[in-house]
Amino acid sequence: MMKKKQLNEDQFQDAVRDLKIGDQTREIAHGVLVEGKNQAEFVLKYGLSRGAISQAVGRVWDSHETKNLPEGYERVSAVLPKYRAYLVKKWNDEARNEAKQRVNKQ
Repeated sequence: MMKKKQLNEDQFQDAVRDLKIGDQTREIAHGVLVEGKNQAEFVLKYGLSRGAISQAVGRVWDSHETKNLPEGYERVSAVLPKYRAYLVKKWNDEARNEAKQRVNKQ
């Protein structure tokens, strides 16, 4: 089961500080990430697609994750052949596990 994405108010404000997003995107992301509302509420409220709501929340979440990478880590994006993408995904899993172990030791 996937862990629900949540931020506290300070984390949210830090995540959106440098993002160029509109008030609606900010409201949607805050509602989902901070207040714990269901994305479906915003689909009905604004008449937007589930994908559009997910994208709004994802922009803020990605900003939060990028700003909170462990020291010495960097987020990258690449288009690769499948066999190389497989290797990169494995490296990603290993790096996440290493980062979690470091956090647990502190």
